[in-house]
Amino acid sequence: MDDKIESTLDFMEFTGRLKHMKRRGWEMHKTPEPYETISGHMYRMGLLCFLAPEDLDHTKLFKMSLIHDLAEAEIGDITPHCGISPEVKHKMEDDVMVKFCAGYGKKGQEMLDLFKEYEKQESPEALYIKDLDVIDLLEQAYEYEKRDNTPGEYDGFFDNQRAKVKNPFWKAVLHEIENRRNKLRPEVSA
Repeated sequence: MDDKIESTLDFMEFTGRLKHMKRRGWEMHKTPEPYETISGHMYRMGLLCFLAPEDLDHTKLFKMSLIHDLAEAEIGDITPHCGISPEVKHKMEDDVMVKFCAGYGKKGQEMLDLFKEYEKQESPEALYIKDLDVIDLLEQAYEYEKRDNTPGEYDGFFDNQRAKVKNPFWKAVLHEIENRRNKLRPEVSA
């Protein structure tokens, strides 16, 4: 078999794992029927990049949104409650990305560079993608509360994450998500 075809099939298999991997935080929280997968999370983030301000590099945003959780195809979705330190988690992800990207030449180096830029939060695009990562998580928490009629069920997610949102627009979006959550609460909406 042609090497390029084989590496393309390997790429498809590796990234395809994310289509079936549930986000661990929902499972750990015992969310009934958590439907969100890692790739679903990355997909919505990618679509949200269309809404980014014109002064940001949209191509970089799209690519970074698709790369930021790619290592999870091998190590899984490690949450702060998994008992693994952030330093060890980052080392594990970095090792996976270095190994994975090595087989794809310049494209692999581009993926690795984008991943490292995101991890270091060293550009406006990386900071923007970090905000999207948090916003998508909190929107998903709200969607589960709404679906399951469990107002306040994910207060801990909001308490742990809301301060991480830095972009003024996404802060305003978060404020509206919280307003909608409050409308689910009988004591607030009555």
